[in-house]
Amino acid sequence: MSTLEPTAVATAVLLDGLVIGESPRWHDGRLWFAHWGTGEIIAVDLEGHSEVVGRGPAGLGWSIDWLPDGRLLVTGPELLRREPDGSMVRHADLSRIADHGWNEIVVDGRGNAYVNGAGFRFGVDEFRPGIIAVVAPDGAVRQVADGIAFPNGMVVTPDNSTLIVSESFASRLTAFDIADDGSLSNRRVWADGIGPDGICIDADGCVWTGSGANACVRVREGGEVGQRVELDRSPFACMLGGPDGTTLFIMAQEWRLGDSPGDNIARLTTGPRTGRVLTAAAPAPGAGWP
Repeated sequence: MSTLEPTAVATAVLLDGLVIGESPRWHDGRLWFAHWGTGEIIAVDLEGHSEVVGRGPAGLGWSIDWLPDGRLLVTGPELLRREPDGSMVRHADLSRIADHGWNEIVVDGRGNAYVNGAGFRFGVDEFRPGIIAVVAPDGAVRQVADGIAFPNGMVVTPDNSTLIVSESFASRLTAFDIADDGSLSNRRVWADGIGPDGICIDADGCVWTGSGANACVRVREGGEVGQRVELDRSPFACMLGGPDGTTLFIMAQEWRLGDSPGDNIARLTTGPRTGRVLTAAAPAPGAGWP
């Protein structure tokens, strides 16, 4: 990571009183996100007006994104799809690849849905490397990467040529080349020495991610930090959106590192709920996927 002094960025609170907000997505003029601990999918506008717009699984470790035709995908124990009538159906059978459930998702410009899984139950099992799988538009399923040190947020560049994934337990962002058939190759370190979780990419090719402490940073390939957003709690994910794409949304909450994930969820569910959606001005609009 660069030792240059990054530019500090101020924040404002858009929404609070959450358990844990994750997987933020700017969609149809609002920020949508997974509300962990409640099983809710929430959408909030720029005035802070929010509503529950769908359901996901209970507990931790699930995310949302959309197919090109507008149908919503939800990860968790399996990959589900919301139909126009509101019903939830299995989008693809991933059980032959893994049975541990699926965490983050990103759907690229070709309609390929990339999902990842940690390979172990966080806070319960011993660490095991995770994987990335892809579901093609025709429904074909295959594993495309393994050996990921706790896979988390993923982005695809605007030209559909590169997938970047957070390896949270390795404190790095890892990039792959994307082939025309959705396969991944040429694995490489994109940036290290950070604390990545949910990520987003902007039109300058920079990634917003966690710093490894109570801050979000805007990182260039190679690790140079250009902007830094200081926080009073842990960032779980970032997303760019708003009318011109230059509003940075940060999902943040008080997370006790010494507690198990279950204990943190139980504490935050019963209150006080410390989860917030924060906003900050970004120097470049969002790009690529999600």
